[in-house]
Amino acid sequence: MKPTLVILAAGMGSRYGGLKQLDEVGPNGEAIIDYSLYDAIRAGFGKVVFVIRTDFATEFKARFEPKLKGRIAVEYVYQSLDKIPSGSLVNPQREKPWGTSHATMMAEEVVNEPMAVINADDFYGSNAYQVMAEFLLTSADQKEYAMVGYNVANTLSEFGTVSRGVCNTDAAGFLTTVVERTKIKREEDGIYYYEEDNRTRLEENTPVSMNFWGLKPNVFNYLNEGFKDFLEQHGNELKSEYFIPLLINDNIVKGTIRTKVIQCDSPWFGVTYKEDKPFVQQRIKELIESGSYPENLWN
Repeated sequence: MKPTLVILAAGMGSRYGGLKQLDEVGPNGEAIIDYSLYDAIRAGFGKVVFVIRTDFATEFKARFEPKLKGRIAVEYVYQSLDKIPSGSLVNPQREKPWGTSHATMMAEEVVNEPMAVINADDFYGSNAYQVMAEFLLTSADQKEYAMVGYNVANTLSEFGTVSRGVCNTDAAGFLTTVVERTKIKREEDGIYYYEEDNRTRLEENTPVSMNFWGLKPNVFNYLNEGFKDFLEQHGNELKSEYFIPLLINDNIVKGTIRTKVIQCDSPWFGVTYKEDKPFVQQRIKELIESGSYPENLWN
């Protein structure tokens, strides 16, 4: 059974200042998602599930359906603030959806096979899809998950702080903890993450999650259970989010899963801020010139 690719594309883009999921970075108007799809198809993924919002569904479908027809099966699911377990109490003034774990939950009705989950606005590189597809096709253990790992030094922005899942691994290369740090930045004397008034240094080669996960279908059981617990503790808050690293870390501690960190030699880059866009465009131009991608992906 071919694995499925779940693309989390419902984000608000508040720091970016617009709908960065569809922003054009390639020479023929391609978005980062186009390159993700191209890499996933040639790596052997059999279906893509877009997690989006209803308010841009028409524009989104018009953009991608003609390109993907006949190349890969496509499903759409919708993340919204009100998709929560019955009986859960939340702050009525909250406006923002509940984060990446909540977004992944939206795919439950259309995914019954091993899956990779990625962000729409991150460029992971072709090798990342190849190594993840190989893992999903060969790993028969339902407790074994995976994550593509990148060095934190290669994932920063010059224009502000970034959020990353900071990882610790054991001698066998499996995660022992992954903690979402929402304010990471390079200073003159090193890389730090910030919590309130404190800052903690990170080594250049600290592995971080860029939200490229290899999951088994049983993840939906863990997601639903974990989200109920999350809302009991944080449902009254206006901005707290249920991140995938929270789900992974909780289940590592419980012993229900183990997560292999897969290193890959592909470049990572992304658009957190508007100012990141020229750098991304230049990197894609260089990859096209080196022969990694055709100039027109879908022609």
